Amino acid sequence: MKPFITTILAILSTTGIQAQATHAVPRLVVGITVDQLRSDYMNAFVPLYGEGGLKRLMAQGTSYTNVQYKSTNVDRASAIASIFTGTVPYDHGIVSSMWLDRESLRPVFCVSDSKVRGIGTVEGLSPVNLVTTTIGDELKVATKGKAKVYAIAPYSEAAILAAGHSGDCAIWIDDNNGQWASSTYYGSSPACLRYINTTMLANNIANIKWTPSDYVTGRINYYIQGDDLSAFNHRFTGIDKFRDYKRCGLVNETVSTAAASLLRAGELGTDGVPDLLSLTYYAGNFNASGSTTELQDTYVRLDRQIEELLAAIDKHVGLSNTLIFLTSTGYDDSPEEDLSTYGIPSSEFKLDRCASLLNMFLTAIYGDGQYVEAHYGQYIYLNHKLIEQRQLNLQEILGRCEDFLFQFHGVRDVYTSRRLMQGAWTPGISRIRNSYNPHCSGDIFVEITPGMTLVNEKGVRKVVRDSYFETPLIFFGQGIKSQKIHTPVTIDYIAPTIAHSIRIRAPNSCAVPPLLDLSE
Repeated sequence: MKPFITTILAILSTTGIQAQATHAVPRLVVGITVDQLRSDYMNAFVPLYGEGGLKRLMAQGTSYTNVQYKSTNVDRASAIASIFTGTVPYDHGIVSSMWLDRESLRPVFCVSDSKVRGIGTVEGLSPVNLVTTTIGDELKVATKGKAKVYAIAPYSEAAILAAGHSGDCAIWIDDNNGQWASSTYYGSSPACLRYINTTMLANNIANIKWTPSDYVTGRINYYIQGDDLSAFNHRFTGIDKFRDYKRCGLVNETVSTAAASLLRAGELGTDGVPDLLSLTYYAGNFNASGSTTELQDTYVRLDRQIEELLAAIDKHVGLSNTLIFLTSTGYDDSPEEDLSTYGIPSSEFKLDRCASLLNMFLTAIYGDGQYVEAHYGQYIYLNHKLIEQRQLNLQEILGRCEDFLFQFHGVRDVYTSRRLMQGAWTPGISRIRNSYNPHCSGDIFVEITPGMTLVNEKGVRKVVRDSYFETPLIFFGQGIKSQKIHTPVTIDYIAPTIAHSIRIRAPNSCAVPPLLDLSE
């Protein structure tokens, strides 16, 4: 009898230890994506921060210092899709904010959907082009629809892609009227939109002016060039006033106000089922001007809004019941100076001329015809119908195109669809392939030499860079310990880590494991 009792006590003791070691599931997950946030700037402006915002996240959370995206030409849409799906554009389908429709040869917006109508906007938008599941989708499935999934952003693509297919609501600020907007995809009258439309941005925008937030913002100068951090005064007028507002430091207050409205309404974290709230903030250059004063002020205002958000979460849900992650979209739109002024080699690369010469080359070989159907971004699209009608070998044509394009000054490499789909793996080709999707990308990707100025189809100039972007990643909240981790990670680790923390499956195309070194 005594051995039996001893065995029972041992089992109970072991069970108790296991129970104590098991962390409770967070009642709320908050994903904070800051468009164009840079780790170097975020750290440099610490003397301007309060104690309860970014400084608190960095001090009390787990910070990864070496974070990268696995694809090239990252923009807001492809970044947010990658964060919430845990995979790359090749799999999730969002290669960029815009791409060329192969049927109409017209640019299409990544979340356009003619089958739905806008609410508070004339655009019909939905996640129709996102082809994999997101964290929110898996959470909905795991809880049989009980979990609430909301996304708030200044930009439609950010809100929609973060909300996923099964989100309760995605809301954004409309470019044309400044109102909070949504889509009938989420129902004819989404509750999320009703709560948040108490913030009448459009009625107040004419009276808003953006000036430095306080005296110290204009006195601490991070920039080595020693620019005069003089005062500024921006008013938002004209046809683009709402677009301009969404590219300034003030917009973060609007996002936080909307989030606080949801939290006050008791919509999130009020029961035993985890909920998900995605928020997108802004930390880029005001209208890509490169102004040092405005950018510094933007980071100060971002810090204050993060502090207010944390306070609201703590009041209505409790930070001890919440898991938060903060990261960046991993790119910036800083203006580029004329490098030739400093004796640095630089010249223009115009893809339209390149495409025209390529068509002339193919005509000389295969006879008259429009073999190059279109070009967009850095992609060239071939005329598949003509190639089929003439019974030409597409693989042979792609090979000839590759050889011809390599001769152009400024071409660093040429990636045909054949090479991307079947070529031998290398680190360089991997990042290009991850950015490619056979359903919406062109047949040929022309990689431009860094330092060249790419002139696109609209005449917009952009200096090509292929340098490392300092992307932050911080986990904070329930069970997260304070530490800095210098081991390199990629952005697709976020989704499986969140999924593991709330005990659900990772998104269906996410192949990386969760980060397991976060907990106390």
